Amino acid sequence: MIDPRTSVIKKRFSNIKRVIAVTGWKGGIGKSVTASMLSLILSKKGKTCGLLDLDFTGASDHIILGAKDIFPEEKNGIIPPDVHGIKFMSISFFSEGKAVPLRGNNITDAIIEMLAITQWGKLDYLIIDMPPGINDTALDVIRLIEKTEVLALTIPSIIAKDVLDRSLELYKRLKVSIVGIIENNLLHSKKTGANSIPYDDKLEASLGCPNKLLKTKFARSLEKIATDIL
Repeated sequence: MIDPRTSVIKKRFSNIKRVIAVTGWKGGIGKSVTASMLSLILSKKGKTCGLLDLDFTGASDHIILGAKDIFPEEKNGIIPPDVHGIKFMSISFFSEGKAVPLRGNNITDAIIEMLAITQWGKLDYLIIDMPPGINDTALDVIRLIEKTEVLALTIPSIIAKDVLDRSLELYKRLKVSIVGIIENNLLHSKKTGANSIPYDDKLEASLGCPNKLLKTKFARSLEKIATDIL
């Protein structure tokens, strides 16, 4: 039986020009900061932008953006609240600060429901903060949102590079567009190349304050990369 919500999802995304899924295949490599910062940068450039946090067990974009005491408006669905010029939607609005223990079909059902009820309106970009790995969430997003493009995040590590190569090969087989690869230097590193973000010792202290985040070395590097690849 075809889930009628899938046709609703198609309608919800009909006025979104580009959907960028920020993904990485290891936890703790700066994926959420990158997704949140990219949304802020695009908004600063005058683009209409949405941010969807789909990390059901580790949603953290609301912390990075300093999104407190806000909640979506319910009107023929869910209208994402405006957070510093970004339309923001997250599982954190409904999880009461707890991890959401979902698996298998429950994950798929939760994703379909969130995509079907959220009214994004017209957007130039929707940035999706994905959970680590190519899992149920990633495969569902690819299946349900045909225009999805992947922005891959990695770190300078032999293990991370091996996982990245294998994962990118799978995305290619699935015929998913890969818009770019960013290397995030989380630790002190003297060498950085194209599409690399240098270590930034001021980033952690800026979390929760978008105005400070946009002034960090991390933001300047990501803005240059975004200009080149988006």
